[in-house]
Amino acid sequence: MLDFFRRRTASVKDDVLSGLTVALALVPEAIAFAFVAGVSPLIGLYSAFFIGLISAVVGGRPGMISGATGAMAVVVVALVAQHGVTYLFPTVILCGLLQIGIGLLRLGKLIRMVPHPVMLGFVNGLAIVIGLAQIDSFKTRLATDGSLAFLQGWPLVLMLFMVLLTMSIIWLLPKFTKAVPASLAAILVVTFLSLAVNHSANSDSSDHALATVGDMLKTKAQAVASAAGTPLSAEAIEQAGRIDGGLPVPFFLAYTPAPFNWDTLAIIFPYAIVLCGVGLIESLMTLTLIDEITETRGQGNRECIGQGTANVICGLFGGMGGCAMIGQSLINVNSGGRGRLSGITAAVCLLMFVLFLGPWIVQIPMAALVGVMFMVVIGTFEWASLRMFKRMPRSDMFVMVLVAGYTVFMHDLASAVILGVIVSALVFAWQHATHIGADSKYNEFGSRIYQLHGPLFFASVSSFKEMFNVNEDPDDVVIDFYYSRVYDQSGLEAINWLAEKYEGCGKRLHLTHLSPECRRLLDKAGDLVEINVSEDPHYHVATDRLA
Repeated sequence: MLDFFRRRTASVKDDVLSGLTVALALVPEAIAFAFVAGVSPLIGLYSAFFIGLISAVVGGRPGMISGATGAMAVVVVALVAQHGVTYLFPTVILCGLLQIGIGLLRLGKLIRMVPHPVMLGFVNGLAIVIGLAQIDSFKTRLATDGSLAFLQGWPLVLMLFMVLLTMSIIWLLPKFTKAVPASLAAILVVTFLSLAVNHSANSDSSDHALATVGDMLKTKAQAVASAAGTPLSAEAIEQAGRIDGGLPVPFFLAYTPAPFNWDTLAIIFPYAIVLCGVGLIESLMTLTLIDEITETRGQGNRECIGQGTANVICGLFGGMGGCAMIGQSLINVNSGGRGRLSGITAAVCLLMFVLFLGPWIVQIPMAALVGVMFMVVIGTFEWASLRMFKRMPRSDMFVMVLVAGYTVFMHDLASAVILGVIVSALVFAWQHATHIGADSKYNEFGSRIYQLHGPLFFASVSSFKEMFNVNEDPDDVVIDFYYSRVYDQSGLEAINWLAEKYEGCGKRLHLTHLSPECRRLLDKAGDLVEINVSEDPHYHVATDRLA
């Protein structure tokens, strides 16, 4: 399904229009994540602006959208709850500095270690999470007790119709013209229809037949206030449904800064490390996905530096930090955005919405945004993976399902990727532990020669030791490592252990075509051990081979 996004050429018009589309989708996301983190909606919007703008300019992946994310919000919510919002800003700054350091050390290439089954599970799990996240948009707050319940009757039919209309426009419009991004056209058409429906159905009421972004903001604010045990007044609820604000200012001008001492560092440093890891993993995974979709190559190390720079500046201006946003990035590439201008446009438009167009943006129906996100789900899910189940190795299938399931149930993309990489590494080690073996023969001098095959590392050490019968072997034994590799300290220790066994029996052990790093470990074997060190970095030596 990723072909749905492919084969589009970049242009200024496409970048500007797709950036505008993304900006519309960023508004509810940024505000929702601000509520998750326990901070003001404006902090979420300002964070999305700074992260999106600076990452688009400095980052290593044109066309990728960054902003305030749920993955970062769930990390800082405990910090804000325990120590207050003033500790959040230096934490974000420190997170950015750590990310810059990782980029300067060129550690972004570690993303190459993510196996393909992990990537498939990550993408599929993400698609399911995005889809499930839209369920709340089909709920309404009951006037009786304030609880949330699913829409019923005419409101449900109207909501479903508008969602399907949005999806239909996104699917059909590109078949006729690509002059306007289909997602933007769908949002505008459904918004105008929604305004007409809401006006005709509730001309004398503030309640809407179709929920809008403003209604969602009010619902979120009420939910947070109810959880805190401090119900909001009607005026406060009405204010929560607005997103207008002024220009952002440095946090030390708007808040009393946290003390600049070692105690503060001890508090924020653990959170900064977690934020750094979560942000980079999600950003680099998004970069890899967009690389695959657009058939281009991003720069992982530059993206680390770009994300770090964005977080430093975001923290200085009182933001909650952020990273790459997979859903919005997919909306961008689906709408034709390929260059840095698309991300810049999205960030600038978002700020313009806050400064000038807040009353209009809150009138966008949630049905339009839900329809856009459903199309993102369809385009994100790797449907071909369902047909690959019978063809994939069972271990790869297990890893893919594990990562997808962890992503869906835990909503932690970074941990899901780390878990998948660890399990894949363990599976690889287990499988290759059985790939070591030896051919045994005697030469004309009566020496027994073991021709070793396969890798010698921690998982294959036991099998390696079982190949040799020290007591029954002749006085002269040769182990040829020409077709083998020693990969770690466990392998070197196993060689040393075997040398000591033969030495203890008064027998001579010859090790040929062994890597140079074994020399230091085997020095204590003394004169009874001969080491034939190869100068070839791959240990392939054409001379001095034993028959």
